[in-house]
Amino acid sequence: MSLTKPAFPAPDHDHGRCTADALTHAEAVCEQRSQKFTPIRRQVLQALLSSHRPLGAYEVIDELAKSMPRPAPITVYRALDFLMANGLVHRIESRNAYLACAHDHDATSAVAFLICERCGLVGEIQAAPFAQGLNQAARSSGFAPRLSVVEITGTCTHCQTSS
Repeated sequence: MSLTKPAFPAPDHDHGRCTADALTHAEAVCEQRSQKFTPIRRQVLQALLSSHRPLGAYEVIDELAKSMPRPAPITVYRALDFLMANGLVHRIESRNAYLACAHDHDATSAVAFLICERCGLVGEIQAAPFAQGLNQAARSSGFAPRLSVVEITGTCTHCQTSS
């Protein structure tokens, strides 16, 4: 897994370019895996890309309803499941919300989410070294770990400098 993007985008970053790059990445991932990037999957991902904040499923539905007939919740949940399975979206457990991801990894990669308590932005960092230690400890107790996700709350660099 390579995380070449900063954990938190600069407040003045080119969000249009950011979104376009993420959609291009999603198209490439789906093509490489022979998966269909259907219009509804694209629209759900675009809704999540509307900001760098996690959205709940019903917030995704509300965002989609601004430009199309309101989709059924099951349709959005199926799209979210597909996007998560292909590493294009993460679920932020503590927020019961979803976050678009343009990093090059699959759904089983170890990541840590940095959740800003002030602005609500969520950054992502590599957590493989940390997760390996946890997984090793779990295995030594007879547990078979499947997925490691770490959520860390605090204050992002942008909020720290604007205080």
